[in-house]
Amino acid sequence: MTALSPARSPLSANLICMASMLIWAAALPAAEVLIRADPAPLPPILLNAGRMVMAAAFLLPIWWLAEGAQSLRRANWTRGIMVGSLLALGALFLVLGQTRTSAVMAAVVSSAMPLIGMTLEVIFDGRKLTPNIALGLILSIIGGVLAAGNFDGGLSFGFGALLCLASVITFTLASRWTVTALPGLSPLGSTSLTVCGAAITGTAFALASLAFGLPGPNLEAFGWTEFSALAVYGIGGLAISQLLWIIAVGRLGIAMSALHINLTPFYVMVFMLALGGTWSWVQALGAGLVAMGVLVAQGLIALPRR
Repeated sequence: MTALSPARSPLSANLICMASMLIWAAALPAAEVLIRADPAPLPPILLNAGRMVMAAAFLLPIWWLAEGAQSLRRANWTRGIMVGSLLALGALFLVLGQTRTSAVMAAVVSSAMPLIGMTLEVIFDGRKLTPNIALGLILSIIGGVLAAGNFDGGLSFGFGALLCLASVITFTLASRWTVTALPGLSPLGSTSLTVCGAAITGTAFALASLAFGLPGPNLEAFGWTEFSALAVYGIGGLAISQLLWIIAVGRLGIAMSALHINLTPFYVMVFMLALGGTWSWVQALGAGLVAMGVLVAQGLIALPRR
C-alpha cells in the first residue's frame, strides 16, 4: 500500500495521525482571527501564501540541523517542488471553493477523503476492498458528515463544492506522492521539501493575484496579534501537523490515515467549547462513528464471520 515504513504498532501510528488532526484543528481558530478581522490584514490567497512561507521557514532550518546540508543537496528538489505545488493548488481550490459555498459544505466534501485515498490504493497498489474496510469507510463518511455540524443554512452542491472536492483530491494525491515519490528522504525531509515547494507556488499565486489587480495586504491592520495568529496557523496548522500527517501516511497508508480527517470538525468544536462555544451531540455522535470506522477498517474490531 502507500505505507513504506517498516511495520510498527498501529496504535502509535494512529496516535500520531490523531495528534496531526488535533494540532491542525487547534490552529483553525487562529485562521479565524485573520479571516474574520475587520478590516482583514490579508486576503485569502495572500493568507495561504503567508502560512506556507511561515511553515517552510520553520521546517527548512530544522531539516538542515537534524540531517545536515548533504541531505538538502541530495534531495530531488524538482520533484519535491512539483509535489509541493499540489499542496498549494489544493489550498487555492479550497479558498476559492469556500468563497462560493460554506465551511460546513467544505467539511462535508472533505469527508470523502478516505474514499478517495482508498480508490488510489486500489488503482495503484492493488489493495483489496475487504468487508472491514468497506464498513469502516461507510462509518467514517457518515460520521464525517454528522461531525461537520450545523446544516441550518442548507447545503449547496454547486461549483463551490466541486472546487472543494478538487482540493481534497489534490491534497490526497500530494500526501501520497510525498511518501512514494521521494525515496531516500525521511518524513522530515520529504515534508520540508514539499512544504518549500508549496511556499514557492503559493507565493507565485499571490504575486499573480496582485498582478491581476486583486486586493493586497492591509499593513495597517497587521499587528503582533495578526502576526502571532499567522505563525500559529502556518507553523502549527501546516508545518507540524503536516509532518505528523506524513509520518502517519508512511505507516498506515493514505486511505487509513484519511479516516482520521473526519474527526477534525469535532476537535474544532471541542476547542471552540473552551472559548465559549456550545456542545453538539450530533457532532459527538459523528466523531464516535468516525472512531468506530477507524477501528473497523484497520481490523482492530473484527467483524463476525459467518
